[in-house]
Amino acid sequence: MNDAYLYDAVRTPRGKGRPSGALHEITPVSLAAQTLQALRERNGFDPRAIEDVGLGVVMPCGEQGADLARTAVLAAGFGDTVPGYQLNRYCVSGLDTVNQAAASVMAGLTEAAIGGGVESMSRVPIGSDGGAIYTDPAITRHYPYMPNGVAADLIATLEGFTREAIDAYAAQSQHRAAQARAQGLFSRSLVPVRNTLGEIVLAQDEAIRAETTPAELAKLAPAFAAAGKLGFDAIALRGHPALEGVAHVHTSGNASAIVDGAAAVLIGSERFGQLNGLQPRARLRHFASLASDPVMSLGGPVPVTRKLLARAGLTIADIDLFEVNEAFAVVPLAYQRAFDIDPERVNVNGGAIALGHPLGATGAMLVGTMIDELERRGLRRGIVTLCAAAGQATATLIERV
Repeated sequence: MNDAYLYDAVRTPRGKGRPSGALHEITPVSLAAQTLQALRERNGFDPRAIEDVGLGVVMPCGEQGADLARTAVLAAGFGDTVPGYQLNRYCVSGLDTVNQAAASVMAGLTEAAIGGGVESMSRVPIGSDGGAIYTDPAITRHYPYMPNGVAADLIATLEGFTREAIDAYAAQSQHRAAQARAQGLFSRSLVPVRNTLGEIVLAQDEAIRAETTPAELAKLAPAFAAAGKLGFDAIALRGHPALEGVAHVHTSGNASAIVDGAAAVLIGSERFGQLNGLQPRARLRHFASLASDPVMSLGGPVPVTRKLLARAGLTIADIDLFEVNEAFAVVPLAYQRAFDIDPERVNVNGGAIALGHPLGATGAMLVGTMIDELERRGLRRGIVTLCAAAGQATATLIERV
C-alpha cells in the first residue's frame, strides 16, 4: 500500500452564518472555488495532475446542489479534465472526503486528489434538504429522529456533566480561539475571501467572542428543553429507564456556532510531490468510520477512536494532540474523560463553539488546524474526529513527516 501524503491545507475564515455575516453575499461555489484557487497558487501544481476533488456538503440543495464540487473546480480554473463530487455524511463529510482522497492514493488508483468541504449556512439553512429520517413515519416509527441538542443533553446527563462544567469548557474554547487568532496561529491555513470586485470581505474568523465568561454563559436559557417536552426526552429516556429525566444543559453559548466557510486539502503520492517540487507536511496513516445508537447520536468519537487506534496498533498515549469537533461542549468533555486525556492536548486553539461549525467543511478545516499545530509544536501524531447525526463518527490519524 502506498503512503498518502498531505501537501497542504487551506481554509476560509469562518463568517457568521446570518444575513449580517461577512460571507453571506459570497455564494457557496465561490467559497469553494477560492480555496481551490488558493491551494493551486500556493503550491504551483499543474491542475491537470489532480484526479479527483471531493467536497463535503451537508445541505446539498439549492445553491449547494447539482454536484457543487464539479462546478467549483471549473470556477477555480482547473480546466475541463478534473472531476468533482460532493458527499453528505452529515458533520463528518469534510473529513470523509479527505480520507477518500487518501484511500485512493493508498490504493494506487490516483496520484493526487483534493478533499474538502463547503457550507454557506446563512444562505442554505440547516434542514433545507428534508429527508426521510426527519419526515417519513415509516422510518421514524422504528428509528425516531433525535435532535442533536437533546442527544447532547442526554450524554451530559448520563456522564454527570453539570451546566457549570459545560459553560466553563465553552468559555475556555472562546479564550483559546481568541488567543490563537491574536497570535496568528491560524494564519498558515487561512486564505482571505474576496468579492466579485476582488476586494477582501473577510480575512479573520468572525464568530469568536473573546469576552465570554462562564457567568455570562450561565444566563442563557437551555436551547433544547422545549424540544425535549415535545416528546424527544421520552424517546431519550426509553433506553435509560433509570434516569429521572434529561438535564438540559446546552445553550446557544456552549454549542457550535452557525457559520459559513470552505476548506481544501491536497493529498498525493510521493511521486506527485517529486514531479511538482512539493515537500509533504504529513502522512494520513489510518482512518475509520462507524455508526452506533442513533438516539445517542453524538457518542461516536470515543468508539471510532478506539477502532482507529486498534487499526494503527497504537494507544492513546502515542497521540500528541486531538481535534474533537465541538458540536456541543459535552462531546470533547466526554472524550477527554473516556481516554483520561490531559485537556491541554485537546482542541488547544479552541473549536467550533468559538470558531463555528460550517457543517460540510469542518472536518477538512480541522485537518489543517492539526498539521499546523503539530508543526508549530514539533510533535508527531494527531487524531481528528467528529461526531455526526444518526449516530455516525469518523476519525483520522495524521502523522507529521
